[in-house]
Amino acid sequence: MKLFDRDQTEMFPLSQRKNDLDIRDVALDPLWQPELPAGEAEQIGRLARALKAARKAGKSRMLIYGAHLIKNGCGPIVIRLIEEGWITHAATNGAGSIHDWEFAYMGKSSENVRENVAEGKFGTWDETGRFINLAVTAGAAEGLGYGESVGRMISLDGISIPGEDILLRLVNKGLKGGDAGAAAAAMDLLDTMRQRRIPEGFLPVRHACKQYSVQRAAWENGVPFTVHPGIGYDIIYTHPINNTAAIGRAAGRDFLGFAESVSGLSEGGVAMSVGCAIMSPMVFEKSMSIANNRAIRRGKGRIRDFDIAVVDIGNGGGWDWSAGEPPKDNPAYYLRFCKSF
Repeated sequence: MKLFDRDQTEMFPLSQRKNDLDIRDVALDPLWQPELPAGEAEQIGRLARALKAARKAGKSRMLIYGAHLIKNGCGPIVIRLIEEGWITHAATNGAGSIHDWEFAYMGKSSENVRENVAEGKFGTWDETGRFINLAVTAGAAEGLGYGESVGRMISLDGISIPGEDILLRLVNKGLKGGDAGAAAAAMDLLDTMRQRRIPEGFLPVRHACKQYSVQRAAWENGVPFTVHPGIGYDIIYTHPINNTAAIGRAAGRDFLGFAESVSGLSEGGVAMSVGCAIMSPMVFEKSMSIANNRAIRRGKGRIRDFDIAVVDIGNGGGWDWSAGEPPKDNPAYYLRFCKSF
């Protein structure tokens, strides 16, 4: 199989991109309280009571969301929930992390896909690919996850790059029977530094609008923030600096952190899935399976008696899901956010 050479791709500065969104225009007031129809108000009231009970009981309170929650300006609301202790775990897909970072970095995000793909410019933006990839590669070498690595970069306004001597010691230690995973992560970073001529030391990455970043808030408040990407799904994979081994290593850690939080849902926890019709149910169901596996093996029985709130603009395919799963010849059968949850 012949492979595409990313080194032949021209990357462009973000300053040249026409952005569709400015977070300073779309950000919602964290105290925003819209008027709702009676039915929706009742549902939200039930969810609020469940969250309050879960918090009192010390159970997991998970928010899993897609990128449009961030693009629609809801980040300040999520930040408030994190800062006030209502959420114990936040999770998103690769795009959710990227839009959050771009808003933090320059206050703007989102581009015209149709026009830019045709021009060979969609996703070929240097700063986004360079800094997110480097943050995750460096973070993975320290044993951090994807979300932790990006959140730390935003909080500290930069990335710490260790010296080659430190990385080589980790590699040699692994070769002599030490932690092989840590050695491989160090080698990933060392390879990136050598190929891309990245010097050791602190690399400043100033974020002009970091107050809008959910990843930053989670890092600073010690709340797990996990990112669950698909290789090739996101614009960071167009950049020559991308190291998919490092991405996989960090995202793998995030999956295990997610599964541990799912384990904490049993008997009173709350899981909220907002605008995430594929990643959220798919990662959740695998996490639930291994959480049940461990709990049953330990004699504790299945993860049970917790609340799930699914928020999506889809109507469930017009199917009454309280009646059970639709037949396979019904399109609604393939709606994962309904079927899995």
